[in-house]
Amino acid sequence: MTTQQTGGTPPVARQEPFQHTQHGVARPDPYHWMHDAGSAEVLGHLAAERAWYDASVAHLRSLVTDLKSEMVARVPATDRSPAWNRRRFSYYTLTPAGREYPRICRMIRHDPMSFSTESSGGTQSGDDIRTTPSDAPEVLLDVAELAEGKDYLELGVTVVSPDEGHLAYSADATGDEVYRLRFRDLTTGEDLAEEVPRTYYGGAWSADSQWFFYTVHDAAYRPFQVWRHRIGSPVADDVLVAEELDERFELRVRGTRSGDWVVVWAESNTTAETWLVDAHDPTAPPRRAGGRRDGVRYRVDHRRHEGGDDLLVVVDDRVEGRLLLAPVPGPEGHDWTAWREARPENPAEHLERADAFGGGVVLALRTGGAHLLRVVPHDDLAAPGRDVTSAVAAGGVHLARTTEYDVDRVLVRDESWLAPPVWSEVSLATGERTEVLRHEAPGFDPGDYLTERVELPAPDGTAVPASVMRHRDTPLDGSAPAVLYGYGAYGYTFEPEWDPALPSILDRGVVWVHAHVRGGSEGGRAWYLDGKLDRKQHTFDDLVAVADGLADRGLVDPARIASRGLSAGGLLQGAVFSQRPDRWRAVVAEVPFVDVVTTMFDEATPLTITEWEEWGDPRVRAEFDAMLAWSPYDNLPPAGGRPDLLVTGAVHDPRVMVREPAKWVAALRDSDPEWSPRCLFRCEVGAGAHVGPSGRFGHLAYEAEVYAWLLDRLGLTEEASS
Repeated sequence: MTTQQTGGTPPVARQEPFQHTQHGVARPDPYHWMHDAGSAEVLGHLAAERAWYDASVAHLRSLVTDLKSEMVARVPATDRSPAWNRRRFSYYTLTPAGREYPRICRMIRHDPMSFSTESSGGTQSGDDIRTTPSDAPEVLLDVAELAEGKDYLELGVTVVSPDEGHLAYSADATGDEVYRLRFRDLTTGEDLAEEVPRTYYGGAWSADSQWFFYTVHDAAYRPFQVWRHRIGSPVADDVLVAEELDERFELRVRGTRSGDWVVVWAESNTTAETWLVDAHDPTAPPRRAGGRRDGVRYRVDHRRHEGGDDLLVVVDDRVEGRLLLAPVPGPEGHDWTAWREARPENPAEHLERADAFGGGVVLALRTGGAHLLRVVPHDDLAAPGRDVTSAVAAGGVHLARTTEYDVDRVLVRDESWLAPPVWSEVSLATGERTEVLRHEAPGFDPGDYLTERVELPAPDGTAVPASVMRHRDTPLDGSAPAVLYGYGAYGYTFEPEWDPALPSILDRGVVWVHAHVRGGSEGGRAWYLDGKLDRKQHTFDDLVAVADGLADRGLVDPARIASRGLSAGGLLQGAVFSQRPDRWRAVVAEVPFVDVVTTMFDEATPLTITEWEEWGDPRVRAEFDAMLAWSPYDNLPPAGGRPDLLVTGAVHDPRVMVREPAKWVAALRDSDPEWSPRCLFRCEVGAGAHVGPSGRFGHLAYEAEVYAWLLDRLGLTEEASS
């Protein structure tokens, strides 16, 4: 038998002798048999784990129901997005009352510059959109219809053709990020016969709307090919446009806002290369636009202005990035020697991207931990420009979906964790902001909550920032419990986004803290570089430093600090669980990447080779030693004194194989049998993705489960146990 579950004991996974030996180092792995995740034995064990989890949290069902009800109540019954404009129509999404999934809709344009979803000829209310007949909206795609009879549904590509006659859309029905691509005739509302069964993110139309470019990923889930499909023709006739054979690189495709070019780019963790396909001559070969230099990444955007047209190039050959200009390549292409500097690096600002519009260029920057936009004129890209900053405390402002090039206003989105998003038009000439749409959050009063930023010292003296959120009635006097959230990898930054689930734990007296640990880009690219490869330990030290600092300063209860993170953030939880088990009352490790050394040696595992430049290449002894020093599966904490642990995983997850959390849980339980019932494994054994269930309510139900468990562990429920 794979497992045994009787009475109050969790499942026990069998052990089978197995040993990895690399660089003369032996690593026992008695749960290596779980690598066959599709076997009946593994699936049976995962089902037993899920049953144990369900039984263990049965006493929290009432609390979960209450939490979900509160969270759902903060979601507007009918939710709609601001519009994005094309030549003839304005497009928007509408999620009807009680529905999990949105509809993609459009209306005939009246105001050529308006981002509003309101029709000039009528009013909108609830699920009904009452308009004059000429203004009647069209439903182009009802995602609920695609999801009918399915446990999971996630859209990938949704791109309307330039002539607005077709919609390219793709959907994933299992959570494995394999998207089936279809084409819908927007005149008839019917899907065309052709469909591509395996595609990935990204897509672009030719200027004549006759061709569509898409990406395909390999068995390791690495997008490595770009194909061209002619609308109305068999998929078997599709043409391979580009292929990336170097397994460190992923290949992507998108169209430029100008509509003149299709951008194909290959990118690894450290290096990039770009090609352009003429959208007006889509069968012509791609043109080389910058070449490939080891250790240099860059992105391009096409710019049209009075002097002609060229390419904006944001390149990281300086630590915090700089802006360059490049000519549009001819058929022969060009390399980086054709570039010239337009805006030098500012070490105090991290330049993330540059978007060109007819009325100016919008730069996305990060400085002082905050995200902002800066508008600069075409004729002086190095100018101080005009900043667009967040209007809410601890918020961030980002360029929203603005699909037209020849505009003098753009749409921006401004929000924070405790402020629902507000979309505004920003004049590129004056910076004037005009509110377009405010996201509703029924029953939520932002004045009830406080957000502040603190900095706490890491062991090496680095000041680690943290955003601290609480209900205004919750004191920072050492009496309140805290939940920390952290990620810290890939230079990815969790932007402050409105979370309708968060007030439910703040209302119960929890202090919620987002620790901006090294490995992310909250402090710029230098902050990222200081938390990767041989400096990865900084990420773990930073999270512990924030927890210790909050306790030492008497801000939160030192005996009731919990921590949570997902994926690479799950790795973070695994590392701090092992390195400082005494610090935590509870830990939530969602889809944790914890068997690091084994996975980084397994080139058949999805995403492995592409991630050697993030975690290390274990074939190199020094990098092997560095990873082995902190890999959670290889460094279990001593028995006794461990915090409660909730682990999640998903059978169809292509990013963290379900074997990683399953093996880690089994090893942890075996190494401390007395503690083992306090370790739960919530596994999605059916359809489900890396980030959990789909649908706006389905995901909130998952959040309610996690928060109910945390509240229980922090002693904030009637059923709380020690």
